[in-house]
Amino acid sequence: MATAAGVTQAVFPEGGLSRDGRLRPPKLGILDYMLRAFDPKEGRDIVFVPTGINYDRTFEDRSFLIHRGTAVQRRGAATNTFGFVMRNLWLIARNRWHRFGYACVNFGSPISLRGWVEARGIDFRTLGKEERSRRLEELASELMEAVARVIPALPVSLVATIVVRSLERGFSELELKAAALSLMESLEARGAHVYVPRGDQDYAIAVGLRMLTLRRLVVSNDGIYRVASGQMPLLEYYAHAIAHLVDGAA
Repeated sequence: MATAAGVTQAVFPEGGLSRDGRLRPPKLGILDYMLRAFDPKEGRDIVFVPTGINYDRTFEDRSFLIHRGTAVQRRGAATNTFGFVMRNLWLIARNRWHRFGYACVNFGSPISLRGWVEARGIDFRTLGKEERSRRLEELASELMEAVARVIPALPVSLVATIVVRSLERGFSELELKAAALSLMESLEARGAHVYVPRGDQDYAIAVGLRMLTLRRLVVSNDGIYRVASGQMPLLEYYAHAIAHLVDGAA
């Protein structure tokens, strides 16, 4: 009814939050509802606007890893919350508190359902069960690919990717910045949206590294940065947000 009335709807095609930071396979239920009475010849078109969202900090990140059974600070939710609040109060008291990074949203080109079905010469109302299911999966996959293309690359994801992909070695700050800058240029060359706060690439990389060191996911010994003990799963969580973009750039 909402679709037929032309109501703008925000839909999470994966059906929930990612537990490991990666894009999840789409669920077809709500898409099936939307297409059930769609008339490709008359009435309203349905237009999908691919929307990619990324965060430098997801507050539930450790809880997600606990639910997945990953061994990373296995404490209860109440303990995690209390520790989070106390740590931030301590940082504020020492004048070392910083914001939690950046959140960014990016929009792709609209996709017309009418144009999509006309290009394939189909009408969902007349398809048999198996053919309908196959076409739904085809449409959902194309929509997810469109979403994947517009997910922004943020400072934390960029720096986490560099650290995770070079686990066997450490980085000086200069080496890490050089590697992150190269990755940013590779992503931009392929059309990915790399968010650069203040328009300053060096600042963007420094902010990503600062976030990871403040959270003790990355440690520095004698000027060499390495993954902190037991924190690889959480670093991978943030690297996974742009893994599909990085693989394409590679």
